[in-house]
Amino acid sequence: MGVHDAPGWLLPAFSRSVVGAGGTASPDEVRRTGEDLLDRWTQPDRHFHNVKHLVDVLARVDELDEEVHEPDLVRLAAWYHGAVFDSAERKAYANKGGEDEAASATLAREQLTALGVPEARAERVAALVSALVRHSPDRKDVDCAVLCDADLAMLAAEPQRYKAYLHDVRAEYAHLPLEDYVRARTRILRKLLARPSLFTSPLAQGWEEPARQNVSAELQRLEKELGRLEAASAQADDGPGGDAPAGGTPAGGAAGERSGAPTVVDAPQPTTPRVR
Repeated sequence: MGVHDAPGWLLPAFSRSVVGAGGTASPDEVRRTGEDLLDRWTQPDRHFHNVKHLVDVLARVDELDEEVHEPDLVRLAAWYHGAVFDSAERKAYANKGGEDEAASATLAREQLTALGVPEARAERVAALVSALVRHSPDRKDVDCAVLCDADLAMLAAEPQRYKAYLHDVRAEYAHLPLEDYVRARTRILRKLLARPSLFTSPLAQGWEEPARQNVSAELQRLEKELGRLEAASAQADDGPGGDAPAGGTPAGGAAGERSGAPTVVDAPQPTTPRVR
């Protein structure tokens, strides 16, 4: 296992959640699984979807836990929701981001079952992780709504923190050419703003207005940026032997999110939004 730059309470918290979910494995086995997860969350290519994001999601779940029916399962789903991540895959932006919910859900099911968590509960954690693909929970499923809201809570951050978040996401997908990234990000933001609401659980409703303000302001900036990039590209194409402007370098705070999310190499077209 690697050395983790993570709060000391994280592994004990994971162990408590496993026990609370019904796990029967020894403390050493549970700890080894927690260390494996932290190894995943602390990979060097993670600039936003890292252990800090994990801590933020867990903290937001705690803020909303008055509404939760099975808090240990929701917390375990938070641990697993981005456990499998690869920002460099071609599918990363096409499918909304580097987080692979299907693979993460499978990992949750396998590891939790191995730790003695009852099959039905391990399956529930996997289902919660899978629900983050669309972030459109059934309003009657409060636990799922809380997890989705906790994962999107960064959208409602204060402006300076939101700006830092955009920088981190762009760094995570720095291999994506700038114009492709801005186009994809713009599509994501428009889809977000078209939703009737960004958050579903009652206690998260206070995040709605600041989140929409952040997303709207980012969209306005990116639309202007895209206009400049398209004009520069057209000018280069019309010029004698001019080269189109190169992308692929971090855009400061200009673009980025996965709710976070994304980027790719061949400029595939994203289909559904991935914000965190």
